[in-house]
Amino acid sequence: MPIALVTGVTGQDGSYLADQLLAEGWEVHGLVRSLIVEGEQEVRSEVTRHVGDLVDEDRLIGLVSDLSPDVVFNLAGISSVAFSWKEPVKTGVISGVAVATLLKACWQLRESRGKEVRMVQASSSEMFGHPTAELQSEMTPLAPVSPYGAAKVFGHQLVAIYRERGLHASSVILFNHESPRRPTTFVTRKITSEVAKISLGLSQSLSLGTLDAARDWGWAPDYVDAMVRVAQAPAAKDYVVATGIAHTVREFVNASFEAVGITDWEHLVSLDPEFARPTEVTVMRGDSSRIRTELGWHPTKSLDEIVALMTAHDLSLLV
Repeated sequence: MPIALVTGVTGQDGSYLADQLLAEGWEVHGLVRSLIVEGEQEVRSEVTRHVGDLVDEDRLIGLVSDLSPDVVFNLAGISSVAFSWKEPVKTGVISGVAVATLLKACWQLRESRGKEVRMVQASSSEMFGHPTAELQSEMTPLAPVSPYGAAKVFGHQLVAIYRERGLHASSVILFNHESPRRPTTFVTRKITSEVAKISLGLSQSLSLGTLDAARDWGWAPDYVDAMVRVAQAPAAKDYVVATGIAHTVREFVNASFEAVGITDWEHLVSLDPEFARPTEVTVMRGDSSRIRTELGWHPTKSLDEIVALMTAHDLSLLV
């Protein structure tokens, strides 16, 4: 039975990853900040939880040594671009420096016991900043425009350095991906939860920073499946995980209102500069040709399907 250590196991992606790994017969261990989960996904009972912090180097190295996992999936870190502007130092340590610690731990385990241990790093499309190409691939230059993106670049490049050194270390460059498990602090879940309230007369309006920003949105369980495929690939590489189709925030909002039967929604949405990013990336669209061709991955849901599922879930929480 293969063993996986998943950081960020209580997040959207971590919870879906644990589900898939358990279904495929893995022994799953998860790093958690506390045994009491508040505001995050509940950890399945089959997952062995280990309390620890990404800034605790000794704890991380000791945990990897004790568990001797076959794969370390690093999904933890600061997940909000907006938060990274408020706490840039904290973001750099948790989303950047912690990657170095995990890579060091994997390398030391390999060197001391002669066991291959693989690592999959959750990188981000935010590393591209203002893209110079219509489609962003593994070859697109990295030019982050936020502390979040910069921290992700640091971790991403360290993965490449350790891979060159001989470690089976890969990065999945994840474009935006959503699900009902996305926290309401994210604009996508904010949209679907507020639209659900509006449809029931529990809210009067939805405030957003912009309707024009465009993103390549996919289905979170598909992106987790990509991580598992990358972990099991013969060779370690970087892989863009994306649908290749960009949609605006306006289209996302429209799909959510359509899901509750509201077609005339413009008067229900207001724009508030408070919610706008200091530096807004306008268009992001990923070229996932490599992972589709080499590992047989493909997205399974359209944006309308994703938004409908999220909106239905938020309605179910209110009725």
